[in-house]
Amino acid sequence: MHNIIYLLLRRMRAPLIVVILAYAISILGLVLIPGVDDQGNPWRMDFFHAFYFVSFTGSTIGFGEIPYPFTDAQRLWTTIAMYTTVLSWLYAIGAMFALIQDRAFRSLVDYSNFTRSVRGIKEPFYLVCGLGDSGRLVVRELAARGIRSVVIEQQESKLHALQLEDLPVYVPGLCADASTSASLTSAGLKSAYCVGIIALTDSDHINLTIAITSKLLSPKLQVICRVETHDTQANMASFGTDYIIQPFDTFADRFAMMFQSPSMYLVYEWLTSIREAPLRDFVEPPKGKWVLCGFGRFGKAVQKSLSFEGIRTVIIESDITRTQAPEGTVEGRGTEAITLYEADIDNAVGIIAGTDDDSNNLSIIITALDLNKNLFTVARQNRSRNDAIFKAANIDLVMQPGTITGRRIVNLITTPLLSDFLRQARQQSDDWANVLVSRVVGVLTDKPPESWTLLVGHSQTPAIIEATNKGCPISLGMLCTDPRDLTDCLPCVPLLLKRQHDDFLVPTNDTLLQPGDQLLFCGRKEAEIHMRWTANDFNALNYVCTGLDRPSGLLWRWLSEREVTE
Repeated sequence: MHNIIYLLLRRMRAPLIVVILAYAISILGLVLIPGVDDQGNPWRMDFFHAFYFVSFTGSTIGFGEIPYPFTDAQRLWTTIAMYTTVLSWLYAIGAMFALIQDRAFRSLVDYSNFTRSVRGIKEPFYLVCGLGDSGRLVVRELAARGIRSVVIEQQESKLHALQLEDLPVYVPGLCADASTSASLTSAGLKSAYCVGIIALTDSDHINLTIAITSKLLSPKLQVICRVETHDTQANMASFGTDYIIQPFDTFADRFAMMFQSPSMYLVYEWLTSIREAPLRDFVEPPKGKWVLCGFGRFGKAVQKSLSFEGIRTVIIESDITRTQAPEGTVEGRGTEAITLYEADIDNAVGIIAGTDDDSNNLSIIITALDLNKNLFTVARQNRSRNDAIFKAANIDLVMQPGTITGRRIVNLITTPLLSDFLRQARQQSDDWANVLVSRVVGVLTDKPPESWTLLVGHSQTPAIIEATNKGCPISLGMLCTDPRDLTDCLPCVPLLLKRQHDDFLVPTNDTLLQPGDQLLFCGRKEAEIHMRWTANDFNALNYVCTGLDRPSGLLWRWLSEREVTE
């Protein structure tokens, strides 16, 4: 605010001086020019009456001549004063409008409003750096779950687009360079309510700088970063970055999983999908020869993962020397039919369009399908604004780096146990995954399942703790019973029970709960609501356990006990 006032006074110095001089000269002239009173005697206006008259004259109100009719000399001076003061006001008002529209002044005002908004946040929030595809997804998903966030973005247009979104919580945004410590500090890096920082800019160098700055200024903060190169990934890991997300490696690993265990891949997709996304169907890619177009970072990651599964790939690359493509690579972009013929597209079972240009990727897919209609198609989508055309192309599997990164971050923040479950589930057999898929399908509608965690403790499950202390054991099946109808189970599936150093995958209903247990569930949102009600309300838990509806109020308890005795 001090800087705003200083800039305001500095820019308005000349207009204010002009206004003051115009008023001073006009007042002085009225005081010095003699007039005549109602008796015909000479009379001079004092400074108070002169200031009053010039004030309503300069503002074009015009009450009339006071306190006596003016002489010709006074009227002449009044005419001069009228135009002088009006013109001075027009000059001052024009200067004020110019100042308001000045970019530097507006930036200063926006910065002041931003810092005031950040200081006003009195609940946990995350600092998000970068509003690309992944940044917007993270902010949107966190806001939908009632989690606050603060944004730093260098492009003002992206901040304006964020303000136009109808988010359930207000998200302050700062247009600045996120790699500077001053910007991070202004955005609440050192705030007691900041619980983590998420670096999602398009530059690995900036993300690295953000991670280093955060670890030095606030070592206890959780730091999540997106990277594109393995060198930066190793650098971040060297100083303790909590989570490092490489979207190309993540997709390549998931894609290879489709060949190894399609059911496990389906579990991954369902549990890590964003809210309101369509439910993905079971897909099993064919095994055989695949054509891979583009051997950049994405192509290298996919080729490496497929080689571990014994899948042969024929590579098409336009710059073999720069990408260091292996021997046997076909030189070209893959958008031409002759290049695809050289890669033996007729005998291929699938094609992967993995260049960094969305138009080329779509062209590759369309051209390849014209040559071989039985291909399984995989395409890399670099920009979310191309969703409509990629959807219209009916591609079997679309890889979007921003979506993969955003989904991973949201899951880390909202359901941290999900990573432990997915890591352990990956080690299970395909039969185990098939059984899990069938159980999850049984509780779903047309949307992916919601995931939530429950900690057995005084804060989240006071009713369970109270019952346990009274010697009443509570089983997992009781917690999953519908409190509205004891004959039904809630539409959910327990995925993981974490107890001290032991983990139990898909625990059974007869598992007894203990204080300190961490539970991971998936299912419908309504199941989470009723489950938390049962875990928090002792009467609801008692009804689930005994089938008896115990009155909650003292009066109703007394009346019910009296009826029993009578």
